[in-house]
Amino acid sequence: MKHLHHFSATELRDAFIKGEVSAVKIVETFLSRIDKHNKKLGAFLSVLNTRALLKAEALDKKRAHNQPCGKMAAIPVAIKDNMHIMGETTTCGSKFLSNYKAPFNATSVHLLEQEDAILIGKTNMDEFAMGSSNENSAYFPAQNPWNLKRVPGGSSGGSAAAVAARLSLMATGSDTGGSIRQPAAFCGIVGYKPTYGRVSRYGLVAFGSSLDQIGPLTPTVADAALSMEVLGHHCPRDATSLDLPPDSYRLSKSLEEGATIGVPWSFLENLKPEIRENFNQSIEVMKSLGAKIVDVDLDVIKYSIAVYYILATAEASTNLARFDGIRYGVRSKEAKTLEEIYENSRKNGFGREVKKRIMLGTYVLSAGYQDAYYKKAQKVRTQIMDAFDQAFGSCDIVMMPVTTSGAFEHSSIMDPVEMYLQDIFTVSANLAGLPAISVPSGYNKIGMPLGVQMIGAQMCDVSVMQTAYAYEQASQHCRIPRDYEA
Repeated sequence: MKHLHHFSATELRDAFIKGEVSAVKIVETFLSRIDKHNKKLGAFLSVLNTRALLKAEALDKKRAHNQPCGKMAAIPVAIKDNMHIMGETTTCGSKFLSNYKAPFNATSVHLLEQEDAILIGKTNMDEFAMGSSNENSAYFPAQNPWNLKRVPGGSSGGSAAAVAARLSLMATGSDTGGSIRQPAAFCGIVGYKPTYGRVSRYGLVAFGSSLDQIGPLTPTVADAALSMEVLGHHCPRDATSLDLPPDSYRLSKSLEEGATIGVPWSFLENLKPEIRENFNQSIEVMKSLGAKIVDVDLDVIKYSIAVYYILATAEASTNLARFDGIRYGVRSKEAKTLEEIYENSRKNGFGREVKKRIMLGTYVLSAGYQDAYYKKAQKVRTQIMDAFDQAFGSCDIVMMPVTTSGAFEHSSIMDPVEMYLQDIFTVSANLAGLPAISVPSGYNKIGMPLGVQMIGAQMCDVSVMQTAYAYEQASQHCRIPRDYEA
């Protein structure tokens, strides 16, 4: 029998159900791997040793008594630390919330536990999900398992690093402008952002409420599909949750006859040579599967970064107003007046990037500037939605790269605008509320993973997953970093 961490999540679940391995053995294996590797990787902020072992013991008893087990039975799952697990600390990667214990479960956490997933820890992240490198964590940066000198991406970098190094076989992430797909591409795994509203945001600490979406990071597309069957349920506690029955993801190695892939060639004309070469290879894979490739006009998404950083910061400044040192967070001990409590608690609690985005958001919402920035950005957002609607009139799926390069070195990007441009290929799917997936597509010249992105029309999650699965099976680029194979 191969090493347990070499299994996919689906394979490990099946092995447990068949009685080939115990849940306790699974948990002990992955806790041992976390203990061995996390100090240098920085993927986890906290590890739920006791909780995981108790759940594993309960699952073994359940199977011994021939009781039915859930879809996620015995799969170790890591939770990004901006999602609530009742009784556990939710820091959001910030010192501000270092003392905050969640009083309830996020809906996503509840659904995973209901299907017998084993929660194994809370993963590192950019503070309040604001970043593209995981360097903005208030505790310590996460590292890329393929090269510890390079970033794992952000803001779900801890989740991506944990899955890539097989410290967990599944992790949740949140994607506001690419924060699942970009770290998945940098770490050589699958990352999926569902249609906006397909997965409940209840219990997710909000960054940009009209953009945030919870999704899975997994070793394979089949694992992502399994997790979406569990996560994609309507939640009455979330006003943005779609009131639809859960999807059934039946995957096939072949595409449907007549499948058409749209590529915005004009928008992609300035790709770096290694990204262009890799993307062209991915297009050839789709052609080999029988897909028709057509050109689509999505030039308007060149404005998506500007639109995103107006809308996202505006929403962030509103959402983070609740963190005042009174209702939530660590209160300044030096403060003597109410005003000092607000000022000092935020000054000491928030990191530089969070403060910067709150200031930007407050500015674009201020009197005299709202029309010039915020309202204009909303109008361009509508144009981006319309452009995608027109594109899907001539194709089933839009394909483009996930990132502008492979994972970059720590502290190599100091210009904030250059850092924001890391999301140029991903933010448009959030602005339009579309399902999008990152699938491993190969490696650059220095051996760092690259990813290709597939975007579908709203509520076409099954179609996106099916296309990604067919591509994955035809290309077979998913593997474990060498240092974590044993």
